[in-house]
Amino acid sequence: MNVQLSQPGFGGADQASPVRQHPQIAELLANGQPTPAAIDDFLVNHQFPLVEPGAVTFVWRGGADHVDLLRWIHAGERAHFEPMSGTDLWLLRLPVTDGGRFEYKLAIGRHGGEEWILDPLNAARARDPFGENSECRTYGYTRPDWSEPRGAPAGRIEAVEVESTAFGERREERVYLPAGYVAGRPYPLVIIHDGQDFVSYADLSVSLDNLIEAGDIPPIVAALVQTRDRMGEYARGRRHARYLVLELLPVLQSRYRISEEAEDRVVMGASLGAVASLSTAFRYPGIFGGLVLQSGSFILDERKLEHRPHPVFHRIARLVRALRRAPQVPGARAFVSTGELEGLAEENQALANFLCERGIDVLFKSAWDGHHWHNWRDQLRDGLMWVLRRQQEQEH
Repeated sequence: MNVQLSQPGFGGADQASPVRQHPQIAELLANGQPTPAAIDDFLVNHQFPLVEPGAVTFVWRGGADHVDLLRWIHAGERAHFEPMSGTDLWLLRLPVTDGGRFEYKLAIGRHGGEEWILDPLNAARARDPFGENSECRTYGYTRPDWSEPRGAPAGRIEAVEVESTAFGERREERVYLPAGYVAGRPYPLVIIHDGQDFVSYADLSVSLDNLIEAGDIPPIVAALVQTRDRMGEYARGRRHARYLVLELLPVLQSRYRISEEAEDRVVMGASLGAVASLSTAFRYPGIFGGLVLQSGSFILDERKLEHRPHPVFHRIARLVRALRRAPQVPGARAFVSTGELEGLAEENQALANFLCERGIDVLFKSAWDGHHWHNWRDQLRDGLMWVLRRQQEQEH
């Protein structure tokens, strides 16, 4: 198994640090209490948060009873700003791990109430199905250039209807086709759970366009699967797997030229989508030769159910028990990734070990990040290159 784990380990930014100031804060305070005009100039002439190796400093200006930083890590965490005496400026310096990122909001307390807001001094944003957060990028982090528009020939996305007896309804899915798609050659297939969300929040179509043009991955057909009931459908798994393999896949085969080789078929997902991906691959062995599992909501150590009482985790634990009894699947390849700031980060490391024991060739990667779409975007290239390696080797 290939293990690439960022250092230091899980966490890394747990306590506010009042020990020393960012050099630019120290300069602002060098002559004592700054004037309102000096604060105005300071805010206009700097980018926030203030980033340095190993730390970031957040700044907020205004009247408040308290100001907290809400970080979406380890299922939620607060850090408290300190008011600068004699001014309306609030400061918070946090130790962090370089080369990472996390998402946050500011909690502004006034008159016994509290308002959650985006950081008005930070233009970096990250969207998800629940709204928008401010994004903190630590020293050395850069967004992958292949995730941004750079003029690559664009693929197209079209609708496909599937009559499902498993769910008793007609479903409409989306399919990504690469630029220059022709029916005369077989294409690798990647089924992506929450695929439309990947397009909306993780720049999927732009990333695929760029990765294909660069030759990092071969041209692929990607089915962008979406459901209205992730908690129920993905965690239970049985009907969903039947839908993917016995209903969606035949429709795709009838409409597009898709490789018949299991090694050229990949199932992918993040969070509960990773659970659905693994469940499908084990329920129908030999259909998919590649797995991309990002930040999976897995429970391998059932003692952890004591702290996760939601029924969905108990269903997932039962699924893992069933997988332990399943036969090995040699020849398959899996990419497992996690964010070190996630509540189930260690469980994803354990999942990578478990899959390796089941005869799967595993690449595991961890980033100093949370349970977010941008984390899954940033890991996309490594994941697809790993599971589509056979196609790349053939083309070269």
